[in-house]
Amino acid sequence: MRRRDFIVLLSGAVGWPRAARAQQKTMPVIGFLSGRSLSDNALLMAAFRGGLGEAGYVEGQNLAIEYRWAEGHYDRFPAMAADFVARNVDVIVAGGGTTAALAAKKATSTIPIVFFTGVDPVAIGLVSSLARPGGNLTGVSIQLNELTPKRLELLTELVPQAKAIALLVNPTASKLDISGMLADARAKGVQLPIAKAATEGEIDAAFAALDDRHAGALIVASDPFFAGRREQIVALAARYAVPAIFPDREFTVSGGLISYAPSFAEAMRLVGIYSGKVLKGAKPADLPVQQPTKFELVINLKTAKALGLTVPQVLLAQADEVIE
Repeated sequence: MRRRDFIVLLSGAVGWPRAARAQQKTMPVIGFLSGRSLSDNALLMAAFRGGLGEAGYVEGQNLAIEYRWAEGHYDRFPAMAADFVARNVDVIVAGGGTTAALAAKKATSTIPIVFFTGVDPVAIGLVSSLARPGGNLTGVSIQLNELTPKRLELLTELVPQAKAIALLVNPTASKLDISGMLADARAKGVQLPIAKAATEGEIDAAFAALDDRHAGALIVASDPFFAGRREQIVALAARYAVPAIFPDREFTVSGGLISYAPSFAEAMRLVGIYSGKVLKGAKPADLPVQQPTKFELVINLKTAKALGLTVPQVLLAQADEVIE
């Protein structure tokens, strides 16, 4: 090869990474952090992309998204969040619950973070206030603790003979106010034994122990790990013939008895809209934390019949969706 040709080739090789970086900068990157898996997150991801679309962003056209799926292993979050920081993504979306949001906050104080959490983000230190978050975080909070009294009330109406109603929680991530829930249960005149599970085997063991706890019904707490084991949990509830109330409609559609929850899809749509706003230059500190106002009561009559339960008409009248 002639020296002149070699110099031209070399200068092109040196210039290519610079050109590639410039091209990459024209397309912003979202780092999406989830405690679930890709296979069980399709509906929520569709809602998230829908929100991005409303903000003017389409994945693959004017936006790139890098995904990290913890698949229920919350100890992976710190490394995943650190990876996004190292890659200098434009926005981190902590779409996998409270633990993901806390890991993202610990990893960076400069990259904007949009979270989706089920607890009060002020109480756990994610933001300064709902109206003016401050710092580099904002997002959507569905405040599931506030729904527990309603779920307990619904279950006692559906299974009035239950003297004990178990609560299934994930001890590695739960931020539930257990003391408040115990007080609610006492007010209803029922016991509230706590069942803990952080692995598939522990979920099996928790259901096997329900009879020993004399639990006549079950409340399943909201948790990305449980959402990823939805089919297992619904199957166990059927196997042990335990009436259970679930943290989102996907459980009931899959054969669960009843669910009462905010619309998770609507919440993820709002996360997508906020992510788009931040990409356009809005500061998280100036974006109030959103709280969904749409709640869904879903009842599966087929499952109720299999359990030998008669659903009161007052509950059917309240239901947003009845599966027959």
